[in-house]
Amino acid sequence: MLWFGFYNLCLNFSEQTLDAGTASMVVNIGPILLALGAALFLGEALHRWVVIGAAVSFAGVLLIGVQSGTHGLDNTVGVIAALLAAVVYTGGVLFQKPLLRRIPAAQVTFLGAAIGAVVCLPFTPALVADVSRAPASAIVGAIYLGLVPTALAFSTWAYALQRMPAARLGLTTYLVPPIAILLALVAFGEVPGPLAIVGGVLCLGGVALTRRRAAAR
Repeated sequence: MLWFGFYNLCLNFSEQTLDAGTASMVVNIGPILLALGAALFLGEALHRWVVIGAAVSFAGVLLIGVQSGTHGLDNTVGVIAALLAAVVYTGGVLFQKPLLRRIPAAQVTFLGAAIGAVVCLPFTPALVADVSRAPASAIVGAIYLGLVPTALAFSTWAYALQRMPAARLGLTTYLVPPIAILLALVAFGEVPGPLAIVGGVLCLGGVALTRRRAAAR
């Protein structure tokens, strides 16, 4: 309910009023909340390099958000929805981690997607009406969103979560902004500004810092 249902609803709602860069910046407080929550509720150690890496990566996300345009932050409703998305994302991962000790990753992902679909059932009448008049490109796009960023991504996430601490895995989501910049450059010819480039470097550097202790060991 939290991650497959409410997280996606909150994120989509926020992006109706916020630009993508601002929404991404706000939602990316999630890994920091996850690192703190994993220490409080899962007993995971909050190592120094995890904290340092989180701070560096979050600074990078801030720079990317500034470059993208933070005027959307004036929209209070959108910001609250993005913050709520970060909170329910954190709760979803914290619930998922102990469940993966007893149930295979594929089964957890299937059950989560099925329950998330139930959460979204109130939107079925609008879906039927929209599909009847939507262009083929929109329908293909929706199918792609269901198969790749949802089914494939959540499955590989659950597989990884079985094998590494939740806090450390959560920090890898800071790789999303720089990857998005590269994809936008290839697909749409969008050239990132200097702040976005610096922010992407900081995101990558922060994730590398979180791995420093593991590499030393």
